[in-house]
Amino acid sequence: MHNIQQLPPQLVNQIAAGEVVERPASVVKELIENSLDAGANRIEIDVEQGGVKLMRVRDNGVGVVDDELALALSRHATSKVSTLEDLEAIQSMGFRGEALPSISSVSRLKMTSRNQESESAWEVSGDGSETEMTPRPAAHPQGTTVEVRDLFFNTPARRKFLRAEKTEFGHIETLVRRLALARFDVGFSLRHNRRQILSLPPCTQQIDRERRIADLLGAVFLENALYVEHEAVGLKFFGWVARPTFSRSQADMQFFYVNQRMVRDRLVTHAVRQAYQDVLYHGRHPAYLLFLELDPRKVDVNVHPTKHEVRFRDGRLVHDFLFRGLHSALAETRPQTADESDVAAPAGGAFTGSLDSSASGSLQSRESIAGASTGAQHSMDWRVAERPSSYRAAFQAQKPSAAPLPQSEDETLPPLGYALGQLQGVYVLAQNHDGLVLVDMHAAHERITYERFKQTYHDVGITRQPLLVPVTVRVSSREADLAEDQSSILESVGLEVSRLGADALAVRAIPAILQGADAERLLRDVLSDLAEFGESSRIKEEIDKVLATMACHGSVRANRRLTLDEMNALLRDMERTERADQCNHGRPTWVQLSMTELDKLFLRGR
Repeated sequence: MHNIQQLPPQLVNQIAAGEVVERPASVVKELIENSLDAGANRIEIDVEQGGVKLMRVRDNGVGVVDDELALALSRHATSKVSTLEDLEAIQSMGFRGEALPSISSVSRLKMTSRNQESESAWEVSGDGSETEMTPRPAAHPQGTTVEVRDLFFNTPARRKFLRAEKTEFGHIETLVRRLALARFDVGFSLRHNRRQILSLPPCTQQIDRERRIADLLGAVFLENALYVEHEAVGLKFFGWVARPTFSRSQADMQFFYVNQRMVRDRLVTHAVRQAYQDVLYHGRHPAYLLFLELDPRKVDVNVHPTKHEVRFRDGRLVHDFLFRGLHSALAETRPQTADESDVAAPAGGAFTGSLDSSASGSLQSRESIAGASTGAQHSMDWRVAERPSSYRAAFQAQKPSAAPLPQSEDETLPPLGYALGQLQGVYVLAQNHDGLVLVDMHAAHERITYERFKQTYHDVGITRQPLLVPVTVRVSSREADLAEDQSSILESVGLEVSRLGADALAVRAIPAILQGADAERLLRDVLSDLAEFGESSRIKEEIDKVLATMACHGSVRANRRLTLDEMNALLRDMERTERADQCNHGRPTWVQLSMTELDKLFLRGR
C-alpha cells in the first residue's frame, strides 16, 4: 500500500473536473450560468466541432475587474457567497467557485473581461498548469468572454469517451434550449461551425414568451397547452401544461424550474404524474413547462455536483401544492369549459343512464356506493325531457336583460353544438360554430358516469370493512415506526393497522369498496409512498380503478341507437363535466373537424 500523501493542485483540479466537466455541454452550462449570475441580458455561444475544438461564451454582464481575473481561475474563489447564511439563501446559479478552475485544468482557457468602471479590458489564460497567471490588456466591450479550446487535451482517457461531433453538439443545443426557457428576459444566440442555430431575442411581453416557447418546443405544444398559475402558502407556480391528448411516448418534453434553476426531481415528477392520472393514456407521458418560486431558504440546491437535483425543506407541502394546482387546472379540460349559465340544461334534461336513480343526478344510493365492489351492467333507461329549443328557452330565461337570441345557429350554438345523427351506433355527429364534432358516445358517457361516481363517493367518505381474519405483514422496524407515526393518514384512507411487534403489523380493516383486494400489497405500497413522498394516493388509485370499472360497465355501449334528444343531452353533460375531453383510460372523447379541414378534403377553394 502506498503512503498517504498530499495530491498536487493540478491533479486535484482534474479530479474535481470529473464531477463538473462530463462533456462539452457541461462546460457550456457552467459558462452560461456564470453569465446569468453576472446580470447579462445577451449571451452568445459559439461552438466548433461539437465543442471539442472550441466553446466561446460572450455576455454583456457586469464584467470582472483586472485584479480579480486570476483569482477567478482559482479553486473555491467566488463572489456569490461568503457565509453559511449566504449559501442557505442562495439565488445565484453558481456558488462553489469550482467551475472555471475545473474547466481550465482540462482545456486551454482564455478569459477576457471588462468591468463597467474600467477604462480597458483585461484577459488571463490557463492550461491546467500551475504557472502564475498575469492579466494582460485586451480590447473588449463591457462584459466577459470565455474561450475554451482543446477540451481534455491533457487527459486523453477522458477524450476517448466523447461521442461523435453531432451527438456532443446535440447535448449543447438541448442545454441552451432548456436555459433559454428558464430566462425569457435574456437573449441567446447559438452558432455551430459558424452556422446560426438559434437566435432568441429577450422577451418582455407574454406574446414574446409564447413565441419563444413555440420556437423551442414547437407551435403544436403551445396550441395544445393550458397556461396555469397557482399561489398559496408562500409558494407559486406558473407555466404551461399540455392537454392529455398531447401526451408523449417518452418523457422528453418535461421542463421544471425552481427559482429559475432547471432541475430533475422525483417528487415533482410524481406530483405531476399523479395530477394527470385520470386523463393520461397508459404508457404515455405528459408534456409541461413549469416554474416554481419559493423562498430560497426552503430549498437546498447544494445536494448534487451538477446542481440538477434539489431538496425541499417541506417536500410534502411542495408535492401537495403542485398536485392540487395541476389537478384543478386539468379538471377544466372540457369542451371550451362551457359556463353553466351559458349552456345550462333545464332540470331533468341531463343525459342519464341506468345508474342514475334520482333527479339530483346521484348514481346510486349513497349507502350502496360506499360499500360496492362490483358494477354489473344494467339495461339502459334514457330519460330526456327537452329538445334543443328548450335549451334556448332556458338560456333566455336566465338572461332576461339580454336581447332576444338570434335564430342563427352560429350565434347560439354551445361548444359542442347540436347533434346531427349517429354513425354506426358508435359516434355522435354534431354541428358547432367551428364545423363538425365527432363524439365517441361510450367514452364520453364513461367519463360522465365516472366523475359522478367519484363525486358521490367523495361526499359519502370511505367506509371501512373489518377483515374476518387480520392480515399479518412482516416489515422492517423503520416501516413499523412509520406506520405508527402516520396512523392518522392510514385511517383517513380506510386502513386500520396495528403493531404486533418490532417488525410486524396487522391489517384489521380495508376500504369496503376494495373488499377482496390484497391487503398486504396495499399496505406495503402505501408505506413506500409515505416514506418517499410523505403522502400516498395508492388507496385512492385503487378505489378509482373500481369506480372506473363500474362506470365502464354502466355506460352506453356501441350499437345503442340514441334519439337526437339523447345525443344532445349527452353533449350538454359533456360540457358540464370535468375532464370530459378524455375517457377514464385517457383516450379522447371527441374531435373537431373545422370547416377549413373539411374544405381541404373536398379540394374546395382550389
